[in-house]
This record gives sequence, structure tokens and C-alpha cells, in this order.
Amino acid sequence: MGNGEARVRGLAARAGGWSARHRWAAVGIWVLFVVLAMGLGSAAGRADVKDSDQLKGETHTAARIIEDAGIDEPAGETVLIQARSGGLKATDAEFRDAVTAAVRAVEGTGRVTEVTSPYDTKTISKDGRSALVQFDMRGEADTAGERVEPVLKAVEGVQKDHGSLRIEEIGGASMMKTFDDAFGDDFKKAEYSAVPVAFGILLIAFGALVAALLPVALAVTAIMATMGLMGIVSHLQPMSDTANSVMLLVGMAVGVDYCLFYLRREREEREAGRDAQTALRIAAATSGRAIVVSGVTVCVAMAGMLFTGLAEFEAMGLASLMVVAVAMVGSVTVLPALLSLLGGRVEKGRIPFLRRRKAGGSQDSRFWTAVLRRVLARPVISVAVAAGALLAIAAPALGMKTQQLTLDQEFGDSLPIVQTYNRLNDAFPGGSEPAEVVVKADDINAPGVKSALAGFRDRAISSGASRGPVEVRLHDAQNVAFVYVPLVGGSDLDRAGASLDKLRDEVRPATLGKVDGVEAPITGQVAGSKDFNDQLAGAVVPVFAFVVVFAFLLMLLSFRSLTIALTSIVLNLLSVGAAYGVLVAIFQHGWGASLVGAEGVGAIITWLPLFLFVILFGLSMDYHVFVVSRIREARLRGLATKDAIRHGVVTTAGVVTSAAVIMVAVFAIFGTLSMQSMKQMGVGLAAAVLIDATIIRGVLLPAVMALLGERNWYLPKWLHRLPDLTHDEAPGAVVAGPAARDDEGEPLKV
Repeated sequence: MGNGEARVRGLAARAGGWSARHRWAAVGIWVLFVVLAMGLGSAAGRADVKDSDQLKGETHTAARIIEDAGIDEPAGETVLIQARSGGLKATDAEFRDAVTAAVRAVEGTGRVTEVTSPYDTKTISKDGRSALVQFDMRGEADTAGERVEPVLKAVEGVQKDHGSLRIEEIGGASMMKTFDDAFGDDFKKAEYSAVPVAFGILLIAFGALVAALLPVALAVTAIMATMGLMGIVSHLQPMSDTANSVMLLVGMAVGVDYCLFYLRREREEREAGRDAQTALRIAAATSGRAIVVSGVTVCVAMAGMLFTGLAEFEAMGLASLMVVAVAMVGSVTVLPALLSLLGGRVEKGRIPFLRRRKAGGSQDSRFWTAVLRRVLARPVISVAVAAGALLAIAAPALGMKTQQLTLDQEFGDSLPIVQTYNRLNDAFPGGSEPAEVVVKADDINAPGVKSALAGFRDRAISSGASRGPVEVRLHDAQNVAFVYVPLVGGSDLDRAGASLDKLRDEVRPATLGKVDGVEAPITGQVAGSKDFNDQLAGAVVPVFAFVVVFAFLLMLLSFRSLTIALTSIVLNLLSVGAAYGVLVAIFQHGWGASLVGAEGVGAIITWLPLFLFVILFGLSMDYHVFVVSRIREARLRGLATKDAIRHGVVTTAGVVTSAAVIMVAVFAIFGTLSMQSMKQMGVGLAAAVLIDATIIRGVLLPAVMALLGERNWYLPKWLHRLPDLTHDEAPGAVVAGPAARDDEGEPLKV
């Protein structure tokens, strides 16, 4: 091509070329898109996941009955009155005076209803040293935490007048307020600190203010646009606060990473002697393509969450998918336009004490050059050592136990209300989180239904599923009854689960199950945990298969190599397995937990393994696609496979390290939160990214590719008819020299 213009196949290259030529239009379209998305999303409002949509099974049926009946269950509260010493009993006058004072105090606030005395409801412990005053908060349960403070102060007043007794309040509203006070700001600080942390690392990586601002600006605008889109989409697929937090995490990670890949390649080509236009074209055809392949792969992985059938997971998956797609589009459109506009000014605002990279080509990492020299010299030993280390790290995952964390597991003993929760469970096992039987009948007052309710209450205790008291509340107008059954086992979810099974499989069929037209699903915290586990277990195989198969196909089409596609899947699975092993070792067994400010709680939160698999499988493709693309690019230009591996890994080491440090830092912020579930998520993600960017990409990947040699590029003849999603490789300075500098950008056909 005599004019020196290179026709380059590939969506990223064409998008980058168009944006560079129409830079103001590209920037204007992006700004308009972000503003429109935010405006339309704000106007539409966000529809959140309803309780009745959270789960399938009995929990879903119970929520649907309550919702259809129009019953707003109030937030229930309990005052635990307990003797501090063994001498005082509930039958003593002093104890009775305290109960009377507590009843009067909470009634006097005007914020409560349905106040009951333990002497009427028989809520007195077997040893006679503990009793429960129970009541409901007025108003909506979701906002009860905002109205409970006067009641808490009234109970504190009673405590001051009765020093020989322990008088404490616990319930949905008081726990909501305690957690909001203790951890509400904690979450916001973690989310907001992600931006300055990422910016600080980028400032060190680039040494220039403008260059560091670009990735953060792209990530933030992608997140803003996605928040607007979530409002619009939520009317088809309801969203949630959890989905919003996950979207922010993923958006910051991939938004910064994609921009970092693109910007680093453009700078590298300019420093190698390319003019600005050629450098931008090379970055578009190489890093731009890697971003598209990686972004599509991440989107496919996130789409796996849509197969769980769990509304919360579907919301997280869709929100993550959207932010990755938006960040990917922004990286290959508005970023080239901004780089074209800025030109050399991208180096403005240099930090004096951070030395600029030397011109004349990309600087190879000395550390990774030394590591690669040893890895490529002894690939068999390197594979054995690296794979052995990863399998050893992953080994604890074989004994992984998952469950919904109880209050004391989630928060430890750091909050007084957790201690109250434990004391309540000790005195009244299962009383703090009873099973709730939602009974729906044509006529709830029919003799047969009343007899069945009484039979259920008696049999629940006689069967050993509950020690009582079993409370029945009738809603005559709606023909619905609520039966509250404290489960034997209390906060021990394994024993409580066995009690629940007894209620569902033995007690209910023998009583309520014999009355025609009666529905009696059993819900509650223990039932919700069991139903969630059952549904999640059923989703593991289809989600796993979907993510792995589609990731394999994308890699096969993008690199036209059966070997690359297979090794990509195996290496990513090793990375995920190692992350599981770290989680189990730290949070289940407590090995080294104090090093990350955590403690062994004996279990992993139920939703985390599948969540981590999807997120990590997607994010790990960032580095993999970027590194392998660079290796393939060098190989197609004539370097031997081993030299191409060395070139690809060493020249990408800087950007992969910077990207990994940002991801680890952002994820580690969530590991500093007080909630064990958030610690598990933050530590698991951070550990996986660290393992992926070091052992996998720096040792195992080059060693495996070195062993395979030319077989890395193997594609059976019968697969040659597959669509060709590769691109024409744009030139780059594989080795510095006059020939490389004189190259005008003619593509190398694949």
C-alpha cells in the first residue's frame, strides 16, 4: 500500500481508526451516552428484587402467599430478661417487677404494638432464669431500624433500674440499626476509596498525572453509565444493592485494566520511534483486539450467573455484564479519540521523583526476564513445581463447607448485640430465628384447619423438632396463619437443618398435609439457607458448563488454536481452585487468618464459591488474552516459539503487574470490612488475581507453551472452517532496529 495506510481487519482496529479520525465526535457520543443513560435511569427508577423472587421452592411459595394476601409482616423485637446469678428466677418478685417495667417502657414509646408478657406466652427458659418480652414495631419492617432508637433507650432505662438482671433488646429492627451504624459507612468508604487507590497506583505506574487520570476517568464514566442502565433494565430484571456493589468492583477493575492495556501499548510504540498515528493504529489492532476478546469472554462468564435461577445472582450477573460491555466499548472508541486529541500532552503533569521510561523501545522487566530465563531453560521442572504448588494450595478446597453464616460467625463478638444473640440462643434454642410456617386455607377458622394447626403445634414439640413454645398468629381476613417454631439446634445450622427436615417431612404431612386445599410452606432463616443451598447446588453444573464451553469456543475462534483454547481453560481452573484453597484454609480452618484480620468461622458463605468461579474465570482472561496475544503476535513475525514466549511475557510484565496491583488493592479494600462474608469475597478475589498474575502468567503459562512448542498453534483441518476472528497483526518493535522503525504498518496476514 503506497500511501502507508494499513488496512487492518478487526472490530477494535476499525473502531480505533474511526475514533482517531473523528475524535470530537467520538468523545461527544460517549459523553452523550453517559448523560442519557444516567438521566433515563434516574427517571425510570430502580426496581429491586422482591422477597418472593429471591428463591424458588418453599421459601418462594411462602413469600408469594404473604405478598398476595397483602400482609406486611412487622419487624419483631424481643427483650431478653436474664438473671446474672443463679439465684434469681422468673417467679421471684424482683424478676416480675423487671418484666412489668419492660412492658410499660416499650409500650410508653408509642412505637410498638402487640406487646406480650412471658407469663402469658410461656416464653420462660427451662431453668427459669430467662424470659422474653416480645412485641412488633409499628410501620414498615424495611424501615423499622430508623424508628427503633426510642425503644432501645427505654429498655436501657429499665436495665439501669435493675442491676441484678441483664435486660437487652434484640430483633430485626435493632439489628438493622446496629449494623447500619457499625457498617453502613464502612461499605461506602470501601467503595469510594477504590477510586483514589487505583489512581495512586496508576500515578506510580505512568509517572504522569494525565496518563493516570485517563483509566480512572474511563472506569468512572463506565460505572456511571451502567448505574443508569441498571435503572432501565431493572424493570425487566430487578436489581439490588449487592448487584450495585459488585458492579462497582468489577467496573473499576476492568475499566482501569482495559484502558491501561491500551495506553501502555500506545506509549510503548511511540517510545519505540513510531509516529503518533502509527502508534495509535498498532495499539488499536493489538491491545484493542485483546480488550474485545477479553471483554466478550468476561461478559460470557458473567452471563453464567443468569443460569442459577437465583434473583440476586441474576442481578449481579447482568449488572457485571453491562459494566464490562460498557467499559470495553469505551476502551476501543473514546480512549483512542482522547489519545489522538492529547497527543504528547498525555505526558503532562509528570511527577518529578518518578523517572520517565527511556525512549527507544519498551523496557523489559528485569525481574521477569530473570524468571523467564530459568523457566524456559527448565520448562518441565517449572511446570512440575508451579502446578504442584497450585494443587497444594487448592487441596484444602476438597473439604469446603458452605452455609449461610450465623450472626456470630458473620460479626464475631465485636458487637454487644451478637452477645445478646448468643445468650438468647443458649436460653431459647432456635428462638431468635424460628421456622415460620405460612398456612393458607379457604377458611382458616374451619374446624379441620384449626385441628390441624393444633396438631402441628403439638407434634412439632413431641417429635423433637422443637422445644417450644410454638406460637400461632391468625389473619382471619386473609385466611392465613403464621406458625412460629423455634428449631432444636438454634444457631447450629446443621442441627437446625435436621429439625427443619423433620418438620417438612414428618410433622407437616401428618397434620396440615391431611387437610384438602391447605398450603403450608415452611420458611425462615434456616429454611431460606437450605433452599438457597439446594438451588445453588443444582445450578453449579449448568453454570460451570456454560462458562467453560463458551470461554473455550471464544478462545478457539480468537486464536484459531485448539491447544491455546484448552490450556487457557485448564490454567484458569487451576487459578480458581487455588483461590478456593486459600479461602478454605483461612476462613474455614483459620490458618493464618489473623494475618488478614479475619478468623476461622468453620464455613464459607454459600454464594461465594459460584460467584468467585464466574468472576475469576472472567477476570483472569484479561491477563491471559493480553499475554497470549503478544506471544502470538511475535510468533507471526518470525520469532521462534520460545523467543516469542520470552518477548510476550517480558514486554507485558509491566502492564500486567500494574493491572494486578490495582485489582488486588481494590479487592483487598473489601477484605478490610468487618463482615466475614465481605472479608471472604475480598480476600478470595485478591488472592486469585495475585496467583493468576504471578504463578500462572509468569511461570506456568510460559513453561507449558515452551513444552508444547509449535503444537501451541495446532488447529485440526476439520476446524479450519470455523469463523476467523483473528486480526491482521499490526507491526511492533519485536526487536529494536532500523527495519522495525521503517515499517509503515503493513499487516501480516494470519
